[in-house]
Amino acid sequence: MSIIAPLIAILILGLAIWFVGQPLRSKVAEQDDLRDEGRIADLEAARDAKYRQIRDLEMDYRTGKLSEEEWRSIDRELRGEAVEVLHELDQLVPPEQGAPAQGAAAAGQGAEPPAEPPASDPR
Repeated sequence: MSIIAPLIAILILGLAIWFVGQPLRSKVAEQDDLRDEGRIADLEAARDAKYRQIRDLEMDYRTGKLSEEEWRSIDRELRGEAVEVLHELDQLVPPEQGAPAQGAAAAGQGAEPPAEPPASDPR
């Protein structure tokens, strides 16, 4: 009987510590979730900005403001940056949610640069 009393005391103490610490654990989890949500929103905004830059670049090329060499080098750089943003987004958003894939499809842009200049080349 002398061993049972300290075990019960330790068990009660552990339950009390767990019960008191529960709100602290939930606040930390909430802060992590809010931080992740903010990072996801930032990455989605960056992804959309890169898509917009790529579209603007293609428009500049089609209107003759850029040479093919300039267009290809800038396009390659922008698409590389977009792929980096998509990889970061994939790490934060589980694949079953599909947010990055839907965003890429909605924007009409792929991760690979086109093999040829746009079809309406003025030259």
